[in-house]
Amino acid sequence: MIERERDSRRHKFRFRRYYATSQILIITIPTDLHEHLHVELNRTYDHKLVRMGLERSWNSIGTATRRAQGHPGGDGGESDSAGGPRPDREGRDAWPTLVIEAGDSESLARLRQDMRWWFEVSNHQVKIVLLAKFNRHRREIQLEKWEEAPQAVCPGAMTTRSVTAAVTASTPAPVLQQRIIITRNATNPPSYNVTRGTLVLSFRLLFLRAPGPAEGDIIFSIPDLQFYAECVWAQV
Repeated sequence: MIERERDSRRHKFRFRRYYATSQILIITIPTDLHEHLHVELNRTYDHKLVRMGLERSWNSIGTATRRAQGHPGGDGGESDSAGGPRPDREGRDAWPTLVIEAGDSESLARLRQDMRWWFEVSNHQVKIVLLAKFNRHRREIQLEKWEEAPQAVCPGAMTTRSVTAAVTASTPAPVLQQRIIITRNATNPPSYNVTRGTLVLSFRLLFLRAPGPAEGDIIFSIPDLQFYAECVWAQV
Protein backbone atom coordinates (compact mmCIF):
# COMPACT_ATOMS: atom_id res chain seq x y z
CA MET A 1 0.00 0.00 0.00
CA ILE A 2 2.81 2.41 0.86
CA GLU A 3 4.63 1.59 -2.38
CA ARG A 4 1.49 2.33 -4.42
CA GLU A 5 1.01 5.61 -2.58
CA ARG A 6 4.63 6.59 -3.18
CA ASP A 7 4.44 5.77 -6.88
CA SER A 8 1.38 7.99 -7.26
CA ARG A 9 3.09 11.04 -5.78
CA ARG A 10 4.93 13.66 -7.75
CA HIS A 11 7.49 14.16 -5.00
CA LYS A 12 8.85 10.76 -4.05
CA PHE A 13 10.10 9.56 -0.70
CA ARG A 14 12.60 6.80 -0.10
CA PHE A 15 12.30 3.63 2.00
CA ARG A 16 15.48 4.07 4.02
CA ARG A 17 15.09 0.96 6.11
CA TYR A 18 12.47 -1.57 7.21
CA TYR A 19 13.10 -3.62 10.34
CA ALA A 20 10.91 -6.72 10.28
CA THR A 21 11.28 -7.61 13.97
CA SER A 22 10.10 -4.24 15.27
CA GLN A 23 7.96 -3.54 12.16
CA ILE A 24 9.46 -0.05 11.95
CA LEU A 25 9.76 1.65 8.55
CA ILE A 26 12.12 4.62 8.22
CA ILE A 27 11.57 6.86 5.21
CA THR A 28 13.68 9.65 3.73
CA ILE A 29 12.27 12.74 2.04
CA PRO A 30 15.31 13.77 -0.02
CA THR A 31 16.34 17.43 -0.23
CA ASP A 32 18.55 18.87 -2.98
CA LEU A 33 21.46 18.91 -0.53
CA HIS A 34 20.94 15.29 0.46
CA GLU A 35 20.79 14.19 -3.18
CA HIS A 36 23.91 16.09 -4.20
CA LEU A 37 25.89 14.50 -1.35
CA HIS A 38 25.68 11.11 -3.03
CA VAL A 39 24.83 11.91 -6.66
CA GLU A 40 27.98 14.00 -7.20
CA LEU A 41 30.17 11.21 -5.81
CA ASN A 42 28.44 8.66 -8.00
CA ARG A 43 28.72 10.93 -11.07
CA THR A 44 32.47 11.36 -10.57
CA TYR A 45 32.80 7.60 -10.14
CA ASP A 46 30.95 7.01 -13.43
CA HIS A 47 33.21 9.48 -15.26
CA LYS A 48 36.27 7.58 -14.11
CA LEU A 49 34.80 4.31 -15.36
CA VAL A 50 34.27 5.89 -18.78
CA ARG A 51 37.93 6.92 -18.91
CA MET A 52 38.90 3.29 -18.28
CA GLY A 53 36.39 2.03 -20.86
CA LEU A 54 34.40 0.26 -18.14
CA GLU A 55 31.03 2.01 -18.46
CA ARG A 56 29.45 -1.15 -19.94
CA SER A 57 30.97 -3.32 -17.23
CA TRP A 58 29.13 -1.54 -14.40
CA ASN A 59 25.49 -1.90 -13.39
CA SER A 60 24.07 1.11 -11.55
CA ILE A 61 21.44 -0.19 -9.14
CA GLY A 62 20.41 3.18 -7.72
CA THR A 63 17.74 3.10 -5.01
CA ALA A 64 16.17 -0.30 -5.74
CA THR A 65 14.99 -2.10 -2.60
CA ARG A 66 17.13 -4.98 -1.37
CA ARG A 67 16.16 -7.74 1.06
CA ALA A 68 17.93 -10.82 2.35
CA GLN A 69 17.41 -13.71 -0.06
CA GLY A 70 14.65 -16.09 1.02
CA HIS A 71 13.13 -13.50 3.36
CA PRO A 72 10.59 -11.47 1.33
CA GLY A 73 8.99 -10.21 4.55
CA GLY A 74 12.29 -9.55 6.28
CA ASP A 75 14.43 -6.45 6.64
CA GLY A 76 14.62 -4.28 3.55
CA GLY A 77 16.43 -1.13 2.52
CA GLU A 78 17.18 1.33 -0.26
CA SER A 79 20.56 2.93 -0.77
CA ASP A 80 21.13 6.49 -1.95
CA SER A 81 23.44 5.30 -4.76
CA ALA A 82 24.78 1.83 -5.49
CA GLY A 83 26.15 -0.41 -8.20
CA GLY A 84 28.03 -3.57 -9.06
CA PRO A 85 29.91 -5.25 -11.90
CA ARG A 86 28.35 -6.81 -14.97
CA PRO A 87 27.57 -9.66 -15.32
CA ASP A 88 28.30 -10.76 -11.73
CA ARG A 89 25.86 -8.36 -10.06
CA GLU A 90 23.44 -7.71 -12.92
CA GLY A 91 20.55 -10.05 -12.15
CA ARG A 92 17.29 -9.22 -10.43
CA ASP A 93 17.75 -8.55 -6.71
CA ALA A 94 21.55 -8.78 -7.09
CA TRP A 95 23.48 -7.04 -4.32
CA PRO A 96 25.79 -4.13 -5.20
CA THR A 97 29.49 -4.15 -4.39
CA LEU A 98 29.44 -0.37 -3.76
CA VAL A 99 26.88 1.50 -1.65
CA ILE A 100 26.85 5.26 -1.01
CA GLU A 101 24.78 6.62 1.89
CA ALA A 102 24.37 10.36 2.50
CA GLY A 103 23.25 12.32 5.54
CA ASP A 104 22.26 15.92 6.17
CA SER A 105 19.75 15.74 9.02
CA GLU A 106 20.71 12.09 9.59
CA SER A 107 23.45 11.67 12.20
CA LEU A 108 26.79 10.02 11.50
CA ALA A 109 25.89 7.35 14.07
CA ARG A 110 22.75 6.49 12.09
CA LEU A 111 24.73 6.39 8.83
CA ARG A 112 27.11 3.91 10.44
CA GLN A 113 24.14 1.75 11.42
CA ASP A 114 23.08 1.82 7.77
CA MET A 115 26.59 0.78 6.78
CA ARG A 116 26.55 -2.24 9.11
CA TRP A 117 23.10 -3.20 7.83
CA TRP A 118 24.33 -3.39 4.23
CA PHE A 119 27.25 -5.67 5.06
CA GLU A 120 25.20 -7.95 7.31
CA VAL A 121 21.95 -8.31 5.36
CA SER A 122 23.78 -8.80 2.03
CA ASN A 123 25.66 -11.70 3.65
CA HIS A 124 28.86 -9.73 2.99
CA GLN A 125 28.21 -9.38 -0.76
CA VAL A 126 28.47 -5.60 -0.38
CA LYS A 127 32.20 -4.82 -0.41
CA ILE A 128 32.53 -1.03 0.07
CA VAL A 129 30.20 1.42 1.81
CA LEU A 130 30.85 5.15 1.43
CA LEU A 131 29.27 7.54 3.93
CA ALA A 132 28.92 11.25 3.17
CA LYS A 133 27.87 13.38 6.14
CA PHE A 134 27.21 17.13 5.84
CA ASN A 135 27.87 19.15 9.00
CA ARG A 136 26.42 22.66 8.84
CA HIS A 137 27.84 23.78 12.18
CA ARG A 138 31.41 22.82 11.28
CA ARG A 139 31.01 23.82 7.62
CA GLU A 140 32.41 20.49 6.49
CA ILE A 141 31.70 17.24 4.68
CA GLN A 142 32.99 14.04 6.24
CA LEU A 143 33.56 11.06 3.96
CA GLU A 144 34.12 7.59 5.40
CA LYS A 145 35.11 4.48 3.45
CA TRP A 146 34.22 1.19 5.13
CA GLU A 147 35.27 -2.31 4.13
CA GLU A 148 35.09 -5.66 5.92
CA ALA A 149 37.95 -7.66 7.41
CA PRO A 150 38.14 -10.80 9.58
CA GLN A 151 37.49 -10.11 13.25
CA ALA A 152 40.49 -10.21 15.56
CA VAL A 153 40.75 -13.27 17.79
CA CYS A 154 42.13 -13.10 21.32
CA PRO A 155 44.82 -15.82 21.36
CA GLY A 156 44.75 -16.68 25.08
CA ALA A 157 45.88 -20.26 25.39
CA MET A 158 45.05 -21.09 21.75
CA THR A 159 47.66 -22.72 19.57
CA THR A 160 48.83 -21.17 16.30
CA ARG A 161 46.78 -23.75 14.36
CA SER A 162 43.60 -23.04 16.34
CA VAL A 163 44.04 -19.27 16.00
CA THR A 164 44.42 -19.65 12.24
CA ALA A 165 41.29 -21.80 12.05
CA ALA A 166 39.34 -19.33 14.18
CA VAL A 167 40.33 -16.38 11.98
CA THR A 168 39.39 -18.32 8.86
CA ALA A 169 35.98 -19.21 10.28
CA SER A 170 35.30 -15.80 11.81
CA THR A 171 32.65 -13.42 10.48
CA PRO A 172 34.01 -10.32 8.74
CA ALA A 173 33.53 -7.02 10.57
CA PRO A 174 33.36 -3.48 9.17
CA VAL A 175 36.64 -1.56 9.32
CA LEU A 176 37.03 2.18 8.71
CA GLN A 177 39.65 2.40 5.96
CA GLN A 178 39.56 6.13 5.21
CA ARG A 179 38.14 9.30 6.74
CA ILE A 180 38.36 12.48 4.68
CA ILE A 181 37.27 15.92 5.87
CA ILE A 182 36.41 18.65 3.35
CA THR A 183 36.13 22.10 4.95
CA ARG A 184 34.72 25.23 3.35
CA ASN A 185 36.98 28.21 3.94
CA ALA A 186 35.48 31.67 4.48
CA THR A 187 37.24 33.22 1.49
CA ASN A 188 35.85 35.12 -1.47
CA PRO A 189 35.31 33.13 -3.59
CA PRO A 190 35.01 30.17 -1.18
CA SER A 191 37.79 27.58 -1.21
CA TYR A 192 37.83 24.01 0.08
CA ASN A 193 40.43 22.28 2.18
CA VAL A 194 40.74 18.48 1.90
CA THR A 195 42.48 16.63 4.74
CA ARG A 196 43.83 13.07 4.77
CA GLY A 197 44.48 12.71 1.07
CA THR A 198 42.67 11.24 -1.90
CA LEU A 199 39.78 8.76 -1.80
CA VAL A 200 40.79 5.37 -3.21
CA LEU A 201 38.31 2.58 -4.06
CA SER A 202 39.72 -0.90 -4.62
CA PHE A 203 39.18 -2.22 -8.15
CA ARG A 204 39.26 -5.82 -6.88
CA LEU A 205 36.45 -5.17 -4.41
CA LEU A 206 34.35 -3.21 -6.89
CA PHE A 207 34.67 -5.58 -9.86
CA LEU A 208 35.41 -8.85 -8.04
CA ARG A 209 38.49 -9.48 -10.21
CA ALA A 210 42.02 -8.28 -10.76
CA PRO A 211 42.45 -5.15 -12.91
CA GLY A 212 43.43 -5.59 -16.54
CA PRO A 213 45.56 -3.33 -18.76
CA ALA A 214 44.66 0.37 -18.36
CA GLU A 215 42.50 -0.52 -15.34
CA GLY A 216 43.14 0.19 -11.68
CA ASP A 217 41.77 1.51 -8.42
CA ILE A 218 39.26 4.36 -8.68
CA ILE A 219 40.95 7.48 -7.29
CA PHE A 220 39.16 10.69 -6.32
CA SER A 221 41.89 13.33 -6.43
CA ILE A 222 42.06 16.45 -4.26
CA PRO A 223 40.65 18.60 -7.12
CA ASP A 224 37.87 16.00 -7.59
CA LEU A 225 36.90 16.29 -3.93
CA GLN A 226 37.11 20.09 -3.96
CA PHE A 227 34.79 20.28 -6.96
CA TYR A 228 32.46 17.79 -5.27
CA ALA A 229 32.29 20.02 -2.19
CA GLU A 230 31.61 23.08 -4.35
CA CYS A 231 28.65 21.30 -5.98
CA VAL A 232 27.26 20.26 -2.60
CA TRP A 233 27.60 23.71 -1.01
CA ALA A 234 25.75 25.28 -3.93
CA GLN A 235 22.63 23.58 -2.52
CA VAL A 236 22.91 25.15 0.96
